[in-house]
Amino acid sequence: MKTRMMCLIAAFCLCAAAASFAATDNNVGTWKLNDAKSKIPAGAAKNTAVVYTAAGNSYKCVTDGVDGSGKPTHTEWTGKFDGKDYPVTGDANADTRSVQKVDARHYKIGNKKAGKTTLSGTIAFSADGKTRTLTTNGTDASGKKVTAVAVYDRQ
Repeated sequence: MKTRMMCLIAAFCLCAAAASFAATDNNVGTWKLNDAKSKIPAGAAKNTAVVYTAAGNSYKCVTDGVDGSGKPTHTEWTGKFDGKDYPVTGDANADTRSVQKVDARHYKIGNKKAGKTTLSGTIAFSADGKTRTLTTNGTDASGKKVTAVAVYDRQ
């Protein structure tokens, strides 16, 4: 009886661990920009590294990159993937960011400054989870519409 109970407990623990691992969000991890596959307009800001970590029942996103003139940038955002606005720091063009999970491999993203949308876009993951593609639409400093496609490789 004890052997059978121990086997059931072990099986339950393995199932719980597998379910927990399967529930991990595709975003979580470290992503490096693949310049060769990306289509980012000259003079546009770009994030060269993106790191998502679980933070309680939210997610924390830290980005490092360069602005349009090549100066280093660093942003931090903590929020849920529920489409609501959460504060972002370090971004001259945004004070809030929202991320909405559409399905396991697709998300919508938006940045706002003083309540006005400054950037919108989508995030798509490859079937194997090794590639993350961020497509954004916004306006540059002169008011011209700009679209960028940033492709990231999981590290």
